[in-house]
Amino acid sequence: QVQLVESGGGTVQAGGSLRLSCAASGRAFSRNAMGWFRQAPGEEREFVGTITWSGGSTVYADSVKGRFTISRDNAKNTVYLQMNNLKPEDTAVYYCAGRAGQYSSTSYYSWEYDYWGQGTRVTVSS
Repeated sequence: QVQLVESGGGTVQAGGSLRLSCAASGRAFSRNAMGWFRQAPGEEREFVGTITWSGGSTVYADSVKGRFTISRDNAKNTVYLQMNNLKPEDTAVYYCAGRAGQYSSTSYYSWEYDYWGQGTRVTVSS
């Protein structure tokens, strides 16, 4: 089973940037689609974006499109979430997640992901 560890969260002013990293253990990572989700206080977990196993394609939630970018480096077993022009409504705990299986496909739905990191907190002040 792949294990994930997120890092890079913190507090930033509105308009600022952060880059989150998600480091994976296990060789299966490079064949798995990955996703980023977030959960604000009192809210349900929501989809942020997803990337194919090869890194060749990404899909984003409308709320972050044009501001956030997902990338991955399979040689380093790491997936990234670059967040620019942050807004107070981006404040949440951010989770990376992976879909098990050979060359798994991307998904918008949290229940279709098989393994999760512990989350990293992002706070955007106005």
